[in-house]
Formats: sequence, C-alpha cells, structure tokens
Amino acid sequence: MNFPQENVLVIKRSLFGELGTFQGLNFEPEKYLKAILSRGSNFFIPRSDAESNPAYKQIIPYALIAFENTILHYVRGKKAGEQRLIAKGSIGIGGHMNETDESLFAMDEQAYRAGVEREVNEEIKIDTPFEDQIVALLNDDSTEVGRVHLGIVHIFKLKEPKVQKREAMITGLTFLTKEELLARRQTMETWSQICVDSLDRLLL
Repeated sequence: MNFPQENVLVIKRSLFGELGTFQGLNFEPEKYLKAILSRGSNFFIPRSDAESNPAYKQIIPYALIAFENTILHYVRGKKAGEQRLIAKGSIGIGGHMNETDESLFAMDEQAYRAGVEREVNEEIKIDTPFEDQIVALLNDDSTEVGRVHLGIVHIFKLKEPKVQKREAMITGLTFLTKEELLARRQTMETWSQICVDSLDRLLL
C-alpha cells in the first residue's frame, strides 16, 4: 500500500506498554500525556515505516465536534489519505502529526493543542467559538489500522453549529444525535464505533 512521503510522529510501543496497554478508550489521558508529549519520548519516522511496523504507535489527534446534544458526522470520500477508511462514516476529525508540526508539538499541552487545532482546521472550517478538551485516549489493536495508531480524543464544544468542509475527502457533513449515530454505527470506522458506544461518558 502506498502512503504519502512524509515523516509522522510516533512513540515506541514499548513506552505504551510501560504506561499501561489498554483496548478501547482510557479515560485517564493525563496518566499518559506527560510521557507521550515529552521530547525524549516521541520522534518522527517515515509514514511508510510507521504504517507497517507495530513496534511504533503513531500519535493521532481525534477531535469530536459537538454542538449541544449532537456530534458532527461525515463520510470519508475517495480522496481520503487513509485508503483503508474510504467510504466509512466517521465522527473524528484530525490526522497524523507530521514533521512540520514539530515546533508546536511536545513543548507543553497548550502548544500541542495549537498543533491539533491547525490539523483540524485543514479539514474543516469552524465559524464559531469553541472549547477544546482532551477527554480520553483510544487504542484498538484488533485491526490492521489500529495496531499502529494511538488516538488522543478531543471534544470541541461549539457555541453554534457552524462548520464547513475544507477537504474534498469529507462528504455528507452533518450534526447527528446519539440515536442517529447509533443507527449508523455499522457503517462507521472502528474508532468512531468505539467513541459512539461511550458517547455519554466522552461528553461529560
């Protein structure tokens, strides 16, 4: 499988093991973030290597865009960067932290959030004030994609439902209730299924 020629941010799986491996969501992100976001712990390697070597975990911000009791849902179109997720429904916005993000990453949490907001801003345009909270970490070693990624789950709480897409790979952008998301659960990528199953706890 061909991946973009870029260097992406990773940690060693062994560090994840030392901090405490889990499957699904972990609601104690602070237990992990200090170690993950320290300069000695994370580094960049070519994405082609990172995607095929489970000795590394790619750090992926995964932002859920919330307005009142609804969450933004979209479908990944044919121009999606991750070919294995095409045509899957998703409630997560974000992507790999690449080498251009280095100056913003791993300095402190505020700098990390700025990098995340820039990543999100590349995919969608948010035309309203919002609050950004890190609520969980997400790990899924049950799939080929999940084995080489570690998600940092953010909730962006919007004052108004004003969001537009910026990238062609995003289709069918709409805010849905928990019940509407559960009805579409089987069509979603695995990470989104995991988040939908614990939506009430994520949105506390």
